[in-house]
Amino acid sequence: MKPSTHIENPDVILIGSGIMSANLAALLKRLDPSLKIQLYEVTEELAQESSHGWNNAGTGHAGICELSYTPNREPDGTVNVSNAIKIFEQFERSKQFWSYAVAEGMIDRPKEFINPVPHLSFVHGQSQVDYLKARHAGLAAHHFFREMEYSTDRATIGRWAPLLTEGRADGPVAATKMDRGTDVNFGNISRKLLGWLAAQPGCGIAGNHRVTDLQKTADGWDVSIKDLATGNVRHNRAKFVFVGAGGGSLHLLQKSGIAESKGLGGFPIGGQWLVCENPAIVERHRAKVYGQALDAAPTMAVPHLDTRMLDGKKTLLFGPFAAWTTKFLHRKGSVLDLPGSVKPHNLATLLKIGASNLGLVKYLVQQGTQSMANRMAVLHIFYPAAKASDWKLIDAGIRVQAIKKTDGEAGIVHYGTEVITNPERTISALLGASPGASVSVHIVLEVIKQCFPQLLATAEGKARMKAMIPTYDVDIKLPENAAFFKTHSDKAEKILGLA
Repeated sequence: MKPSTHIENPDVILIGSGIMSANLAALLKRLDPSLKIQLYEVTEELAQESSHGWNNAGTGHAGICELSYTPNREPDGTVNVSNAIKIFEQFERSKQFWSYAVAEGMIDRPKEFINPVPHLSFVHGQSQVDYLKARHAGLAAHHFFREMEYSTDRATIGRWAPLLTEGRADGPVAATKMDRGTDVNFGNISRKLLGWLAAQPGCGIAGNHRVTDLQKTADGWDVSIKDLATGNVRHNRAKFVFVGAGGGSLHLLQKSGIAESKGLGGFPIGGQWLVCENPAIVERHRAKVYGQALDAAPTMAVPHLDTRMLDGKKTLLFGPFAAWTTKFLHRKGSVLDLPGSVKPHNLATLLKIGASNLGLVKYLVQQGTQSMANRMAVLHIFYPAAKASDWKLIDAGIRVQAIKKTDGEAGIVHYGTEVITNPERTISALLGASPGASVSVHIVLEVIKQCFPQLLATAEGKARMKAMIPTYDVDIKLPENAAFFKTHSDKAEKILGLA
């Protein structure tokens, strides 16, 4: 990483260098090149926490294969697929902006951050086969998913993904497949976008700097930042602060003192993957295969067998396996993060959620202490012929589940990203998880609409946004806009090398 640069009294301060901050910074600078932007990152290198390639599944979440985004069958036998359609539309915005960045020379070599990988859903047992058939019927009726295939034929499924059927006992199985799925290295795209930002006038990036405090001022925020190399503390002021610090966002949100942070808590969940680098196996599988959550697992722990392109090399990941932790960040976290987040205003919420989720705590402890044989037993559900000698266990990122009061009742947000913004619209913070990174462009676009409406109020501003995200103001879910969607989706995929 290049030496840190500092912009005094910028218009915008970004905390965290992951995919959210990277997209927001790039969009803002293209909308208004005169904006002064400063980014602070606690690690020495950029995008090393949740966005790092090894710390997430890398799935370009588009609702194609993720069964947790579509609930079980309704009483009439149908499956509600509206959430999958919504996520597909939001991921399209990410692809469109990234393709614009490539076309405009902001970033290069898209194969370093996005690659085509078919997305499959795979189930076994008659009830799940019936469910998948109904899910496919619901999705294939929409123009987003017309290319989705469905099969119960083992030979067909074996051609799609040979590892799924090899050595499998008799019994009903089914799968859906769509070739327009993707594998994304969110850390790489973040670093590319921030590399472009650092070269722009009025923009600074400082790694190995931890934001330690946020104080409200008359027209924005006074931010305290500690240089972790020297121990020196500096102050900087900005009209707007964006807290995209992953697991570190909760502590900073609490320090801000805004009313919207009251009652919020966080529950950290560590992640682990089984990794296979045996080329004879890796080359036989080219897909991301998602299944149903296991009976003992929470909604968020959906197992999947993934082709990944990381560090220029193809590999296979299986998981995720959860693990108990009290840290909020994988690389720069502390075991005191969880106890330090307990405040008088959220104590009741945390106690209530703890009492009602003892099963989750038990599950996390069990996951973290299980043997390799237990993990292989889960893998065998997908890949019956898998051998333990071909797989190793690695630690991945940490996910902090947002815990909040909802109508007086405590609840855990299992997926989705919560955007917390104060009434003055001078600070926004992100809490949440999947499909956050995939739909990050949509999320930060909403932040821009809410906190920077003046940038989209003029004809020039609208034209600039339209050039970056052609569908930003068009409801491409509607049948009458199917041709418009296809035109711009095909263009984006061609630029990104996905066609």
